[in-house]
Amino acid sequence: MKQWLRQKRIVVIGGTTGLGLSAAKAFVEEGASVIVVGRDAGNGRLAEAQLSGKGIAISGDATDPATAQAAIERCLEAFGGFDGLYHVAGGSGRRQGDGPLHELNLDGWNYTVELNLTSLMLSNQAAVQAFLKQGTGGSILNMGSVLGYSPSPAYFATHAYAATKSAVIGFAKSIAAYYAPNNIRINVLAPALVETPMAKRAAQDDTILAFIQTKQPLDGGRIGQPGDLDGAAVYFLSDASQFTTGQVLSVDGGWSISEGQI
Repeated sequence: MKQWLRQKRIVVIGGTTGLGLSAAKAFVEEGASVIVVGRDAGNGRLAEAQLSGKGIAISGDATDPATAQAAIERCLEAFGGFDGLYHVAGGSGRRQGDGPLHELNLDGWNYTVELNLTSLMLSNQAAVQAFLKQGTGGSILNMGSVLGYSPSPAYFATHAYAATKSAVIGFAKSIAAYYAPNNIRINVLAPALVETPMAKRAAQDDTILAFIQTKQPLDGGRIGQPGDLDGAAVYFLSDASQFTTGQVLSVDGGWSISEGQI
């Protein structure tokens, strides 16, 4: 049976919980060796135990310029090469002051931009530098959101978050165009509401869940699960996507084509 990621060496930034951990486990099942990075050492130990001896967890803050560089260096040391980066790290700035523009404060804006965009720029930069040094090409997959291009004002009005996720798309397309001659591919996954720690507010609100049933109508109308994105992540980190770059794939249960009933 074919393993789509056989002998691939992949770094997952934000890979010790939620979407990142689910993807890391799928990568290992498909033959990859992985480095997973998260802020909490305890989560890292738990994650490493689930990776069948083919994963190493390291602690680090994605907004620290040294974190992605250290993860890639560890990948090179442990596995003898580096083939792909999946940047999942990010989150909501709601508690820090993100929200509708008329209520958004500067602390909330700055926090959200650093968490969702600066961290991603740093990891992508480290990956591109490594790929150029190796002369091998490689694949970068970035985590976007449907809120970057398909707003939902009734229940999901965090305008700094939407701005960062829209910027992820523009950034990815721009660098994809620039580095395509080097066979460095950069693509974006854009999920809708998925059951992760970040989505706890919405996932525990019956009114929002009723809305999601019509906004994400696939499979009976439901909130997404981390595993719903795994197949797409495997595709983009594998050689099956060797002729694909600068693309945004919505894995959203129908969000971006559904009106949603309030």
